[in-house]
Amino acid sequence: MWKEYLKDIIPYKPGKPIEEVKRELGLKRVIKLASNESPKGPSPKVVEAITAEAGNVNRYPDGGCFYLREAIARKLSIPEDRIVFGNGSDEIIVMAIRACVKPGDEVVVADPTFMIYHIVSMVEGATVRKVPLRNYKYDLDGMLKEINKKTKVVFIANPDNPTGSYVTSEELNSFIDKVPRDVLIFIDEAYYEFAAGGDYPQTLNLVNRTDRNIIIARTFSKAYALAGLRVGYGIARADVADVINKVREPFNINSIAQVAAVAALKDEKYMAESVGLINSEKDKFYEFFKSVGVEYVPSKTNFILINTKRDSMKIFEFLLKRGVIIREMSGWGFKGFVRVNIGLPEENEIFFTAFKEALGEIK
Repeated sequence: MWKEYLKDIIPYKPGKPIEEVKRELGLKRVIKLASNESPKGPSPKVVEAITAEAGNVNRYPDGGCFYLREAIARKLSIPEDRIVFGNGSDEIIVMAIRACVKPGDEVVVADPTFMIYHIVSMVEGATVRKVPLRNYKYDLDGMLKEINKKTKVVFIANPDNPTGSYVTSEELNSFIDKVPRDVLIFIDEAYYEFAAGGDYPQTLNLVNRTDRNIIIARTFSKAYALAGLRVGYGIARADVADVINKVREPFNINSIAQVAAVAALKDEKYMAESVGLINSEKDKFYEFFKSVGVEYVPSKTNFILINTKRDSMKIFEFLLKRGVIIREMSGWGFKGFVRVNIGLPEENEIFFTAFKEALGEIK
């Protein structure tokens, strides 16, 4: 009855919710630093927009996301027909695979990287070719070697999750020039707002290329603090966007999410302050890890990958009992590693204290 290859798929496991941890451990205070969420919360203007729209939820949402499409197109100075909307950027990934991958095709990904690339490719019956990271970064030359006549999609998470590393503009442009023209290049920029600047790629120009098929995915979940509403979007040439839209579910962006995203875009000052807070607090993490002699991977995101050189599950459990939720990383192939996202200043201080205690207790 079911697809045969589903037996080999291990579902994605999200981090535990705060309320569940409180119930399980009888804790009154729990801070969650496990799911790369914004600690600051949404803009007050977003909350106001949500409240105003709440009375209209008896109606179906705008299936074309008219006002949100207009707002993004204006902000990015791109034509409106180049935008595809998803229930989070995850759904952009799902739609891209659904549109062009069939059983027997191949998909190239880094290893480890965002797990959804692997999962949705296998759901469509594709063979996934994994290329190990080198020094926590994408091995683009290695990925090129894995591309063959069966390859339909290659994924580039930039910056990457779970490492926080990134591919530079020069590296990405060189890679794209070498990818065959009939392969879809999917650039996942979920953490774009944290990484933009310097030698980070300006990818909007890349989608204009007629000699390559490129789609960029971004999200409102991270820097804009709308993770609970699931709003993502893809940017591609009009002909590529048209194909992706053919497999999009109708009304996939709910009405509350649409007005919230429009309001978030209008409050650029609030988003910039949130990103600035993350970056300044991240420097405190670096200083802390150096002071306790712990290795970490410099990050272009709102999280940091840490090599504890200990039993990372024991570290995770130690912190959990003290009301601090982080992510244990052995499931990604990083034995002894944990990942922590940047919280509010007071939350980060609680983490520093608990983590230092864990290092002293667990050898």
